[in-house]
Order: sequence, then C-alpha cells, then structure tokens
Amino acid sequence: MPIEETRRKLLRATLPHVPFDGWTGGAMLAGARDLGLSPAEVANAFPRGAVEMIEFMSLEADQRMVEAMERGDLGSLKVRERVTLGVRRRLELYAADREAIRRALAVLALPQNGPLALRLLYRTVDAIWYAAGDTATDFNFYTKRALLAAVYSSTLLAWLDDRSPGLEETWRFLDRRISDAMRLPGTAQRLMEPLRWLPNPIYLFRQARRRDGGRVVR
Repeated sequence: MPIEETRRKLLRATLPHVPFDGWTGGAMLAGARDLGLSPAEVANAFPRGAVEMIEFMSLEADQRMVEAMERGDLGSLKVRERVTLGVRRRLELYAADREAIRRALAVLALPQNGPLALRLLYRTVDAIWYAAGDTATDFNFYTKRALLAAVYSSTLLAWLDDRSPGLEETWRFLDRRISDAMRLPGTAQRLMEPLRWLPNPIYLFRQARRRDGGRVVR
C-alpha cells in the first residue's frame, strides 16, 4: 500500500498499545503485528521511530481538523467562534486516546525534542487560524498565533484531566481563555514588539511546506 496509508494505519494500530508500552519501538511493533506488517516495514514507514510517529500524528490531526472545518458552515460564525471551534475539533480527534496524547507530550517535553514540540505547536495554531479564515501577513500574524498557542496549550492540559460529561469543563475553560485573549490585543502588541523584525510569515510558511512535502496545511 502507499507509504502514507501504511503510516496512517500503523499509527491507528499503535495507539491502543501506547498506554501500556509508551511511545516505544515495542508499541510500534505490537501495532505492526496487529496489521501483519514486518519490522522492516515499520522501519521504512517511520525511520526515526516513535518520535516521528508522534510528529506524523500531529500533522495528520492538523489536516483532519482543517478538513472538518472546511466542511462546516463557517460563514455564520464570528472569528472567535471559528477559532474556538477549531481548537475543539482538534482535541476531539483524539478524545479516545487521551493517555497516548499525555505520553506524547511527555516525550516532546524531553530537551532533545523541544524544537520539534515548538514546531508542532506552531503548525497547529497556524492551521486553526487558517481554517478560521485568517489572511494576516503582517505583525498581526505573529500576535494571533502567539495568543492562540497559549490558549491551545492550557486547554490541552485541561482536556487531559477532564472527567466531566461531554468534556463540558474543558469547553467552558476554552471559552474563558478565548475571551481573555480577545481582551488583550493592546497588551499582546506591546509584548510582541520585538518580533517585528521577523521575516514575512508567508515566506516562512512556503519554506515549511516545501520541507514537509506540501503536507503542512496553509
């Protein structure tokens, strides 16, 4: 089967093993056995091992979130409602695999994986803003993504520990954080002033898309 399909199926088969084995080669091989794949096929699909699978999972979730947003009727929603919906859709994709997500965050928190963690967070918030219809190419591009990164990160942690029916506490938490962010544009601009020297965000996106073979959503 095509390599992308193999990667996608292997990820799905590995996720149930992660709560017991962690993000390890053992979990990946267990998932491969469930699919009838060989260790060589696993190595071919994810040469860098579990860390590469975590990266793939995040990028795929970004893509699926954007697709879900584009299928909906966003025209009747305000921008803040679109952004809120984007965060919610992104988290809902792995609602059944929260322990695997928790363990993925622990892996990304390791010092050697810090740059990857930041890249994945940036790509997620960028994808949410894109799906919400954002077209900013100036200083506001960075401001919006910095604010949403803080909102998304805190909401993700709340989501991991939420045991309320229908994750109601998480969604209320998200609404509050979005409201707080919307009240801080002036403060955000002062805090983000040092970033004015950064290059055009459209150029940065195009470079990232080339590196990722066009899979980055934008």
